[in-house]
Amino acid sequence: MVDLLVTYLEMTEPPSSDAFAAPVLHAMVTRETLGIADYISLYRAVGQSVQWDQRLRMSSSDLEDLLASPSTHIHVLRIDHEVAGLCEFTGVGQPVVELTHFGLIPAFQGRKLGPYLLDQSLRAVWSHGPEKLWLHTDTHDHPSAQSVYRRAGFKAYAQRMETFPD
Repeated sequence: MVDLLVTYLEMTEPPSSDAFAAPVLHAMVTRETLGIADYISLYRAVGQSVQWDQRLRMSSSDLEDLLASPSTHIHVLRIDHEVAGLCEFTGVGQPVVELTHFGLIPAFQGRKLGPYLLDQSLRAVWSHGPEKLWLHTDTHDHPSAQSVYRRAGFKAYAQRMETFPD
């Protein structure tokens, strides 16, 4: 077991500024329906360095149900058609939506693509009229994760030490 400092953040109104322009040529964010193999491949590519394992511990049938759910939205960033990152939400269409996973494949980090992916994805989810979006981040996440979330409009509302499987 490992103890992690977990920070909970929420966003209670859509972005009010202009949408971010693509920071590189041929960058595109679209909502995609991924099969299990493609999803797991992307999930691992993005999350391995920050120790994501939640989806890897799910049964295939549970993961298949989650991916097929109309309330699960996965936004994929592609650069020249090459997958660069993902932004995953659950509860879309409900009053409260969770941003469950967000990140870039390490080779694409450091080029302002993360804020672009997040901005485009948030705008798409806000178009469904939620009351709020929320997320949690922890000490294993990328060092700049919280600042990216805060610049996007999220505000911290709780912080606590939690124990997770190692």
